[in-house]
Amino acid sequence: MNFPDIYRVVTGHDENGKAVILENGPLNTVMDLEAVPGTRFHEVWNTAESPVHIAHTQTDPTLGPVILPPMKTGTRIRFVDIPPDTEEFLTQGKGKMKAMFSKVGDEDASTVKEDSPHPLMHRTESVDYGIVIEGELTLIVDKGEAVLKPGSVVVQRGTNHAWANRSGKMCRILFILVGGQYDDELANALR
Repeated sequence: MNFPDIYRVVTGHDENGKAVILENGPLNTVMDLEAVPGTRFHEVWNTAESPVHIAHTQTDPTLGPVILPPMKTGTRIRFVDIPPDTEEFLTQGKGKMKAMFSKVGDEDASTVKEDSPHPLMHRTESVDYGIVIEGELTLIVDKGEAVLKPGSVVVQRGTNHAWANRSGKMCRILFILVGGQYDDELANALR
């Protein structure tokens, strides 16, 4: 199944402070993950700080390398298309994950080990809101799983996790990632 392209409208202000449409069209940055064929990142927008600096106009912050997590005090919004898991990926994918996560700017995110429940096990120091748009995914954490269908929302709070697609069909999920920081007690437990 091919999903439609993501369409983005970006607003701004003219020199008199009147609201204007700055962009109205397809996304500028879409990236396929070679290590997991069929997986595609659709970069919508990101911010680097909070509060966000708002000026008349802004250069598209998605131009340049695709980075998995948000900035420590920033946000990131992206759609991800996730293909069904294949037997080859489930049995041989673990060896490719460090390189894949390195390609999206966060090699340390990969937590996969020989006994991990899924090759995509990873963790980012962020709060991620995941909203399934179409298809079905299974969220896997260290001690549990949850099946997600269209309209399901996950609040993923810096936990070790993976996204498994056991449905046999493509899935599209929207992620809004917010930079975070573990408190000292949790950071010590994760070492």
